[in-house]
Amino acid sequence: MRRIYLDNNATTPIHPDVAESIRPFLNGLFGNPSSTHFAGRDVKGPYDAARAAIAAMIGATTDALVITSCGSEANNHAIKGIAYAARSKGHIITSTVEHPAVLNVCRYLETQGFPVTYLPVDGLGLVDPDDVRDAIRKDTILVSIMYANNETGTVMPIRQIVEAAHEKGVPVHSDMVQALGKIAVDLKGLGVDLASFSGHKVYAPKGVGALYVREGIALDNLIHGGHQEEGRRAGTENVIGIIAFGKACELAGAHAEEHTARLEALRSRLLDGILDRIDDVRLNGHPTQRVPNTLNLSFEFVESESLLFSLDRKGIAVSAGSACSSGSNEPSHVLLAMGIPGPLCQSALRFSLGWGNTEEEIDYVLEVLPGAVGRLREMSPFYRK
Repeated sequence: MRRIYLDNNATTPIHPDVAESIRPFLNGLFGNPSSTHFAGRDVKGPYDAARAAIAAMIGATTDALVITSCGSEANNHAIKGIAYAARSKGHIITSTVEHPAVLNVCRYLETQGFPVTYLPVDGLGLVDPDDVRDAIRKDTILVSIMYANNETGTVMPIRQIVEAAHEKGVPVHSDMVQALGKIAVDLKGLGVDLASFSGHKVYAPKGVGALYVREGIALDNLIHGGHQEEGRRAGTENVIGIIAFGKACELAGAHAEEHTARLEALRSRLLDGILDRIDDVRLNGHPTQRVPNTLNLSFEFVESESLLFSLDRKGIAVSAGSACSSGSNEPSHVLLAMGIPGPLCQSALRFSLGWGNTEEEIDYVLEVLPGAVGRLREMSPFYRK
């Protein structure tokens, strides 16, 4: 059976060149880069070069990076770090469509006495910068708004949000996990004060991420212990993960235009083919202001989990939403926040493409999908033929 993977927003396969880059560190280069002897020195050079590649990809300096275990840790470090460094129960602003790694941090901080405002989005999933401006209070200590949404691919107006917050002296954190490697990330141009990234979304292994911290931002540590990461995050460096993340960023930067154009062409081929073959399909999210690889569609009169399983039996892997919410029977909080009715939320699928997908794979999906939707609609008491 063919196996077609269209769930790259959940995780990506390790790129062959990334896998090759870490081979020496599995077969001999084992040192701790904090050690001063030869084994540490053998690793220190490649380790520093990988950090530089990650920094270059996002328009930052290496000393502004804190290497983490994942994007979730980076989000926790940014938001809790700002909250606890404030030494008061300051006010936090976020949005209703954030990833659980932001929303649940904010909900936790609410139990600790930190007031949180959850900003609405419009029907396309966008936060209005004026809403940010209006929500800021004298005690606001942080605005945290994602750059690209993991479910719909909608890209937020981060530059304008930053301007609104900075007018009143409030720092901005942005979860940029789904933006890296898909759209340009220029932290200097965007003006954010903190930003979170994850390696396994850009064809590196799981277990490595990064937090950007602008110079001058006061941030409490999340993990205490040794003096790694210039004293900002304790723990022996994940050399293999960092080398891989650096190589993945190097590849993404070198092939950005080609990769973007290819993904946009495949996404358009998939969308146009679905709309030509299947009635009662709704596009969720902004039609143009979005990352090039993501397509979120509601198939009316169909339950998304049933459609997901039907496609899986044909060797097609897609998602009914965020992988972090897998197993939940609740409708997508992102789609609900956009004002999409519950039944359409529960009929939504996310197709997220990657570097390895081909036109032939898209065409196979277009062969299989109409029949799967049709069979499920035939069983629906609400479907009118």
